[in-house]
Amino acid sequence: MSEVGEKGNQLFIEHLINITMNFDILKYSVGIDVSMKTLDVCFKTLHSNQQAKIKSTRKFNNTSKGIIALFEWIEKHCKQANVPCIVVFEATGVYHENAAYYLYNNGLKVTIILPNYAKSFMQSLGFKSKTDAIDAKGLAQMGIERNPRLWTPPSKQLMDLRTLSRYKDKLEKQKTACLNRLHAQEYCAQSNQFVIRQLKQELKLITKQIVKTKEAIEKVLRQESDLTEKINKMADSIKGIGSASIACIVAETNGFELFESQGQLISYAGYDVVQNQSGKRSGKTKISKKGNKHIRKTMHFPALNVVRWNNDIFVNLYDRVYDRTKIKMKGYVAVQRKLLCLIYTLWKKDEVFDPKHRNKHQLKNIDEILTEEYKSSFSVSSC
Repeated sequence: MSEVGEKGNQLFIEHLINITMNFDILKYSVGIDVSMKTLDVCFKTLHSNQQAKIKSTRKFNNTSKGIIALFEWIEKHCKQANVPCIVVFEATGVYHENAAYYLYNNGLKVTIILPNYAKSFMQSLGFKSKTDAIDAKGLAQMGIERNPRLWTPPSKQLMDLRTLSRYKDKLEKQKTACLNRLHAQEYCAQSNQFVIRQLKQELKLITKQIVKTKEAIEKVLRQESDLTEKINKMADSIKGIGSASIACIVAETNGFELFESQGQLISYAGYDVVQNQSGKRSGKTKISKKGNKHIRKTMHFPALNVVRWNNDIFVNLYDRVYDRTKIKMKGYVAVQRKLLCLIYTLWKKDEVFDPKHRNKHQLKNIDEILTEEYKSSFSVSSC
């Protein structure tokens, strides 16, 4: 037999071996790219030879019927009940929530990835194009390669607090914008009285809505529950921060349910440091601000208050940073970060703040995380 014929037979035998060899399935992963109207889905499997294979792709309508069909489609492809299955969503406003809640309530493991994290992972895979189908494949691959934290839906009380707090923030922004327009119209060379009257009416309405929203937040906080008791107990122990601010932080973090360390919380809130240095060049070092902006906004005034109340722990930190940088806001941002770490520690340990016992478990590791490098490298703005 010729050399070409022997090589052909060998390749044919290897092909038969690959077909007949049945590698065990170790994991199912479902990547779902969400838009307002559709769900692009990719189903992947991880085999014992560490190879990931695409088993199926499909598009569903982002409706109740489409989500039910999606669940049945996933169940159909999960043929081995003992193999774990994870569903990976990319957070897309509120459009992913109906599908995530339905799949979670029906027993599937769900994880929701932040868009910037998903984008970085796609770039690491070398994807140059961006389509819904490609994003779904990338999310499915993320579920295969990584072990992302599983998602747990927040309680009704936490959801109400988060929704009301965010709505109040938007109303306050609208009020500021309305005041600016009114001021400009009153002091311009040729002011229009009709516009001034309309702006004053709009300002009156927004102010009334803010008052009612604050009352709604207080009503939620007055509900008798372990959550409310815990929030009020913590607020009473820390002078300078109110129960509404703590409630907003707890709501934005889902009661710190998915956080296992202060570092994860700092990164989620956007207080982590981004360095810019190469060789002899040393660029500006600042906080990333790539995180939950609502937490940073909520922490702004409490940081001012705890310093004003002469709490030694926070005043000493503020003074050290200000003496080094001569920029007040850098000192206040340092206080924001430390105060957030303190709230996290107290919440996890179910304790109250005692400023006279710094060496107890409450503040352990907080000063260790606030390194000298970080204290000297805050950006000017905190929100």
